[in-house]
Amino acid sequence: MDLLPAIDLVDGLAVRLVQGDFDRSTTYGDPQEVAERYLAAGARWVHVVDLDAARTGRPTNHRAVASLVELATNRGVAVQVGGGVRTDAAVDGWLAAGVTRVVLGTAALEDPELARRAASRHPGRVALGLDYRRRPDGLLEAAARGWLEGSGRTVDEVLRALAGVPLGAVVVTAIDRDGTLAGPDLDGLRHVLDGTELPVVASGGVGALADVDALAALRGPATGRALAGAVVGRALVDGRVDLEEAMASCAPSA
Repeated sequence: MDLLPAIDLVDGLAVRLVQGDFDRSTTYGDPQEVAERYLAAGARWVHVVDLDAARTGRPTNHRAVASLVELATNRGVAVQVGGGVRTDAAVDGWLAAGVTRVVLGTAALEDPELARRAASRHPGRVALGLDYRRRPDGLLEAAARGWLEGSGRTVDEVLRALAGVPLGAVVVTAIDRDGTLAGPDLDGLRHVLDGTELPVVASGGVGALADVDALAALRGPATGRALAGAVVGRALVDGRVDLEEAMASCAPSA
């Protein structure tokens, strides 16, 4: 399992939100400094999200994201970029700039054909960003537009609609856990592992090294599939989890 340290951007600064709420944010300053700490600790991936763009669709932090991409790729580190990527040109542009994998969230929900086109042009380099909340009936509902809106579609429905598309991964975020440090939604992740053949990258809730261990050991009960990666944000920047120790807990991806 790969570990993907996260850098989320609002107004050009590194931040962490709690459950996607822009009114419950903590600022961590210059994103380049955060990235440098990750790189110094030996990170092999960096996960970068333009939260302003995820909410509005406008690439507000494009320059800051591009600088992070350049910093990481110059060190030979893979970069996964998401947030407000909603056109073919945006996908192509980020991949041409050296990004390893581009995440389509709202765009994939609202325009599945865009996801199909992009993945067909760049097999394995486009990921589906699948952010969800658990409904009262227990089903997982996909969210859109910076988590401000429910899509009315379940995670299973979204995965079925994109079955057979040559996506590189599905990045699954439990919104109710994100930024809370309360632990990942292991049951939700088991469900997704059994519901798709795509590599699954978990996001949301990691608050301690034990959570990383739990993710590395997780298996789909029906398929036995393991996670391909885990995104960790607040626990790293708050110093609750040491990046080198967390990486040591992750077996290399197959």
